[in-house]
Amino acid sequence: MTTHGFNISMGDAAGNPRKSDGFTLLELIIVVAIVGIIAAIAYPAYVDNVREARRATAQAELLELAQWMERQYSTDFSYLEAGATPTLPFTTSPRNGGSTTFYTFSFSAATATTFTIQAAPAAGTDQANDSCGTMTIDETGQRTAGGTNCW
Repeated sequence: MTTHGFNISMGDAAGNPRKSDGFTLLELIIVVAIVGIIAAIAYPAYVDNVREARRATAQAELLELAQWMERQYSTDFSYLEAGATPTLPFTTSPRNGGSTTFYTFSFSAATATTFTIQAAPAAGTDQANDSCGTMTIDETGQRTAGGTNCW
């Protein structure tokens, strides 16, 4: 049947109604289940990768703080500043902003001839669940962490 140039089909030649083009509920449930399985596998891997990236940023900043301490030593022949523990130029990671702090930096020891700087995971963040825990570096470049393969 044609009306004003439009083809209107009411079914096939035998008068059976046309089958609707679309998805059945079963097909939709299968797709949702597949997406759920993929997400259940991918999300933990994503979280681990984000945690590792934040740890790598903190490690780079620890190395930068160790270099800053070496510049302090080359100026005064002491890691101390006027006989006292120096004030670190930054104490959080990431240091260039961001609303969430993932690591905090501080001295765990400092004398005229030695220092140890630590990066502790911030409480209440996902980094607190990191197996590497608190990472340190000292004046000899010795690096430690709570887990294995962290540096």
